[in-house]
Amino acid sequence: MRFALTSNFGHNEQILTSPSSSSSFEILDMESVAAPYQEVQPHWFFCRTAVDDTSWLPFSREDSEKLENVCESGEEVVVAVDGERYDVRVKERKRYAVYWEQAPTEVRRCTWFYKGDKDTKFMPYPEGFSNSLEEAYMIAVTLGEWKRKLDFPTGETVILHNPKLIMQYQPLGLQDEWMSSPSEQTRPRTVKRGVDNISVEIPDGEPEKVDHLVFMVHGIGPACDLRFRSIIQCVNDFRSASLSLLASHYKRAQQEGKIGRVEFLPVNWHSALHGDATGVDEDIQRITLPSISRLRHFTNDTLLDLFFYNSPTYCQTIVDTVASEIDSLHTLFKKRHPDFNGAVSVVGHSLGSLILFDMLTNQKTDSDSDSEAEGLSCNTLEQTLSRLGLQQYLDILHKENLDLESLALCQDSDLKDLGIPLGPRKKILNYIKRKLLLQVRHWKCAVDYNYFDVGIGQVSIAYPQLAFHPQTFFAFGSPIGMFLTVRGLKHIDPSYSFPTCKSFYNIYHPYDPVAYRIEPMIVTEVDVEPMLIPHHKGRKRMHLELKDSLTRMSMDLKNNVWGSLRTAWQSFARPVAALSNFGIVIHSLVSVSAEVCEAESPVAIEQTEQPEIKMGMLNGGRRIDFVLQEKPIESFNEYLFAIQSHLCYWESEDTALLLLKEIYDKLGVSVEQPQ
Repeated sequence: MRFALTSNFGHNEQILTSPSSSSSFEILDMESVAAPYQEVQPHWFFCRTAVDDTSWLPFSREDSEKLENVCESGEEVVVAVDGERYDVRVKERKRYAVYWEQAPTEVRRCTWFYKGDKDTKFMPYPEGFSNSLEEAYMIAVTLGEWKRKLDFPTGETVILHNPKLIMQYQPLGLQDEWMSSPSEQTRPRTVKRGVDNISVEIPDGEPEKVDHLVFMVHGIGPACDLRFRSIIQCVNDFRSASLSLLASHYKRAQQEGKIGRVEFLPVNWHSALHGDATGVDEDIQRITLPSISRLRHFTNDTLLDLFFYNSPTYCQTIVDTVASEIDSLHTLFKKRHPDFNGAVSVVGHSLGSLILFDMLTNQKTDSDSDSEAEGLSCNTLEQTLSRLGLQQYLDILHKENLDLESLALCQDSDLKDLGIPLGPRKKILNYIKRKLLLQVRHWKCAVDYNYFDVGIGQVSIAYPQLAFHPQTFFAFGSPIGMFLTVRGLKHIDPSYSFPTCKSFYNIYHPYDPVAYRIEPMIVTEVDVEPMLIPHHKGRKRMHLELKDSLTRMSMDLKNNVWGSLRTAWQSFARPVAALSNFGIVIHSLVSVSAEVCEAESPVAIEQTEQPEIKMGMLNGGRRIDFVLQEKPIESFNEYLFAIQSHLCYWESEDTALLLLKEIYDKLGVSVEQPQ
């Protein structure tokens, strides 16, 4: 960028400022002497564009150093950043997402920053502009000459008053010809050199080692929270909460190198369902009424997903999309992390949890798949007929030049014309059908609900087989219990567990209108309270402790009242003990009062040992239902926070800590309570 550098101010001349701009900077000592010139230390930033906001965010120091080390290369170099979820093409100055569809964002090597009066954050200058500022700064420091003015072709003027006071004056749309000084003609901006001189929080780098991989499946609609953010943004928040908790609750294990981090990746199926491939949006739009258009658009884009999942046609699209997306993400992750040997878990929110539940219910174990494949492993016509015990028909098929591939194209009428009886025809056609199904859709299987008391689910759906066995299935705000009940399932056999997944957690907020419990469907004879999820700071929330204390106080007060009444009855009974008939009446009254006291006393209830509850094998014999603690403000009005409670899980540190404890307990690493 071409610019003009002048030094047209006297050494001690002070720049005049207009009244409106005098508060933009503090008047500093003009005689300040700068330290010897040292090259500015750059830091790399990337641009994030929202609907009404554009902001620049810094890379971690580790990522910035990696980018800086290769930036001088003349060839295009690709650097993996942000836990290898993004690639930066350094020469192009673009940042590309690896695991999901996202428009590339701009990347800058930043050295100089500016901020106006109404700005809240410093923004980086373009690299060319920064280089010009740095060159002028170097000359000023080297020669000891300040009050320098830089005129840029775009109309901006930057004045280097002294090392600590550098201002940019931006041209106004209309200027008064009587105004002469730069400060009167323009609005000032504060200019800072180097990232260390601006207030910006540079994120800590993520540990390179990944201990566990988690796929997160969203529910209805394209937005996942009240801010209408996508599954990608919400998973980013959950990942950030996880990293923060690892640093606080697993600090010693991280310092000793025992653990790294947990990677969370989003699984998006909504765009595939509502894309051009299905054409369902156009079909729905043709029959949608024109009134209350915004509400109807919301309904079509979100609530209809529930109906789509109950449709065999679109349910097949949904489960196929979820499975293929998970498997492709899993393959890509292993390619980028070849040393990864950890386990994999899945998370489903809302409808996403039901999708995963149905899919995991219909997985096959390795032994089941191997036995089926072994039975369909014949690769020639001779082997096939021999396995079916139909060798006598080999010559007939050879005369027609039929091999195994052409036999698969034959229909029952074709084999009948060749003189093959009905029984052998059915055997041949059934075998070919099963073999083709295994080859073309080797990762699919039919629904099997043999473990349940009654059949449930979409019996016409071929559920995909995942490429791995999940370690744990976490359900957030899940309607699984309601859907199973509506399908006709009254009881889940305690011996049932997912064929390939041995752990299951049903996590919900107490005010979530979409969430339902699972445990009452397993243990029907006992009313069991859900497990309370601990607060991540190690105790109950204060308002819940206060509520418990008030409950105990009221029960203690009630016990004291009944105790006083019993004592009064006993005192009254002694003087009239000689009156047998009246004594019998008094004794009866005292007995009744004592029984009432014992029935109302919480002490008696607390002393009674609770029988051990066997919760079945769906979570390996452990508890399944886990409830979050509501926040103090939420307890004032349950209905007001109902919708918010269904979307709270993405930013819930308590939920994230529960996942981390389950994951790292299996790795033999215990949580540490922070001081």
